[in-house]
Amino acid sequence: MSDAPLILGIESSCDETGVGIVRGTELLANTVSTSMEQHVRFGGVIPEIASRAHLEAMVPTLQQALDTAGVALDDVDALAVTSGPGLSGALMVGVAAAKALAVATGKPLYAVNHLVAHVGVGVLDGGELPDRLGALLVSGGHTEILKIDSLTDDVELLGATIDDAAGEAYDKVARLLGLGYPGGPVIDRLAKEGDGKAIRFPRGLSLPKFVGTAEAPGKHRYDFSFSGLKTAVARFVEQYQAKGLEVPVADVAASFQEAVVDVITKKAVMACTEHGMENLLLGGGVAANSRLRQLLQARCDSAGISLRIPKPSLCTDNGAMIAALAAQVVAAGVAPSGLGFATDPGQPVTQITLSDLHAA
Repeated sequence: MSDAPLILGIESSCDETGVGIVRGTELLANTVSTSMEQHVRFGGVIPEIASRAHLEAMVPTLQQALDTAGVALDDVDALAVTSGPGLSGALMVGVAAAKALAVATGKPLYAVNHLVAHVGVGVLDGGELPDRLGALLVSGGHTEILKIDSLTDDVELLGATIDDAAGEAYDKVARLLGLGYPGGPVIDRLAKEGDGKAIRFPRGLSLPKFVGTAEAPGKHRYDFSFSGLKTAVARFVEQYQAKGLEVPVADVAASFQEAVVDVITKKAVMACTEHGMENLLLGGGVAANSRLRQLLQARCDSAGISLRIPKPSLCTDNGAMIAALAAQVVAAGVAPSGLGFATDPGQPVTQITLSDLHAA
């Protein structure tokens, strides 16, 4: 891939400041600085703190990525940055940095979609993405099923969460159980000690009136809802505490996790089967969850679907995924975004790149 363009990508949509450098599908650097420790006492990401942390981390993270890749800014062929979706202030820091670099170096700049980049990162770990591809993105802010006809110009949203994302539900349940923040890793660890069948927590949007049939799909056939599950866990814990009983934390964690991964994997496989998607990519920070990976693999195997899961360092938010998607966009001949685009905190997955036409 020595003749492929060298792309530097910047990611700042939430609490990770990421700078990645790729050449085509070859990963040269993936440097991430996280402000997670600054949010722990609040039990979630505080946008103002995250934005300030991005400001402080941007230059050192950029320099470390360049050093790791063994390249200089002058060597880079194009720049890329997350334009959305994400936290407004956090996005602004990354976009401002990318625009400043573009002005200073004269390099073309591409504004790309954070969610589609979670799919694009797959080219760095497994090579070219297959045809008939679906994607299941599970993170702190998003739980979505996508149909990828073309990574650079044709992505369709099949289903999404209508309230809390899976990662948010993990954080809120962890808080209810006194397990701290972030909730995902500790619940996953505790669940191994508990019984996932001990408590039958609700499976959101799984009733026939929501799901329908393949011939007559319900309004929320591929959608997710975790707020009712979170409330059910809260009521269970309250009842035990009101009676002065010790809450069976491991069983609650395991049963909650089973409710989450059951509905996520079932709907993802159903969407793949009904839309002719023979391959599925799992992305997002919650892709590290051991039970999600295990159950999704089993259900994909049963349905004859090939499953690809990038390594954990590429599933969490990072600059390499932004650079990887931009490399595919450049190769497809898409024009640079210019400098007139604005951040879009609610950028839909169908909008893979932004241009000057999307100026504020």
